[in-house]
Amino acid sequence: MPCFRLARPGLCAAAAGVLAATSAAAQTVLDRSPNLAGSWTGPPGVLHFNFLHRFSASGSPERKVTSTPTFLIGAGLPARVLLGVHYATNSELSPRYPNEWEVFGRVAPLVQGRNAPVDAAAQVGYNFAAGGPDTEVSAARRQGRVRFLGAVRLLTAPEGGREGGVAFAAGTVVRLSPGIAVSGDVATLAERSAGEKVAWSAGISLAIPRTPHTVSLHATNSNNATLQSASRGGGEVRYGFEFTIPLTLSRYFGPRRAPVRPAPRPERPVAPGQGATTVKAEIQDFAFRPRRIEVPVGTTIAFANAGAVEHSVTADGGAFDSESIQPGGSATITFTQPGVFPFHCTPHPFMTGSVVVR
Repeated sequence: MPCFRLARPGLCAAAAGVLAATSAAAQTVLDRSPNLAGSWTGPPGVLHFNFLHRFSASGSPERKVTSTPTFLIGAGLPARVLLGVHYATNSELSPRYPNEWEVFGRVAPLVQGRNAPVDAAAQVGYNFAAGGPDTEVSAARRQGRVRFLGAVRLLTAPEGGREGGVAFAAGTVVRLSPGIAVSGDVATLAERSAGEKVAWSAGISLAIPRTPHTVSLHATNSNNATLQSASRGGGEVRYGFEFTIPLTLSRYFGPRRAPVRPAPRPERPVAPGQGATTVKAEIQDFAFRPRRIEVPVGTTIAFANAGAVEHSVTADGGAFDSESIQPGGSATITFTQPGVFPFHCTPHPFMTGSVVVR
């Protein structure tokens, strides 16, 4: 049962190590840039379906619109492992392959605030259009509302005379609110082929209210989101979107968890001066109950997940983060300083609440 102590408004106790506002397992498009997935692995027991669609238009007089759909199907496994497949149509990587397939596995052994100062992951995959393996080592670090991303890639040289070898990528994500973020990234091979440019992307990401879905609206000069294509920029600007669809399967597969006994809920927020040292709160389906909790200084709040999917209790300002609370699990946070602490659920940013410490 995770336990966190709030030592000062806006800061966590150093021993808790919870300065990161999100974890690698819970990322959405609000925590990464359009062409840089970074250390995202998804929570275990969740099937991910991401739909990425980009458009470009030729010059006059034709004004021909070309679309490039890319599909990602991935499965989150224990130990922060993701197995996935990218399928992109209208690929420009190799003239022999109009469609691009990439199968990959990604593991994120390091998580900022849990066992390391940064998030870190390694990916190994095979690109059938390039005809060989591709690898990536990525890292990310959050400082307040800003998250910095970086990656080093080793790419196979595709048929048709294109260069392969080492590629570099870097990006930044700025959380404007729990449900809105802006981001951008750049990537390039150490030796680019003729006609290739530095790949770039920039966009805005949104959490769709009352749903677990997120969407990214962006512009880029790269064709799709495989390691190969995301490292190669072209002369056309493409506009597009990415829509994420997580499908929770943990309720059907895996060990059965004992149900959480509902805690008694007061008809009104808990008031200060009652002498309580521990207050119980619940996460039911997609809502915190109660949403607003008033407690005296020194109170510990125990959040129990009585729903069917994972949740988190994350302070808007980064003061505390329970990280993933699985169904049937719980986390406690102790408040030692007065103040108002709004919080949200990282996987479902539309879930919000607040703690008032008197």
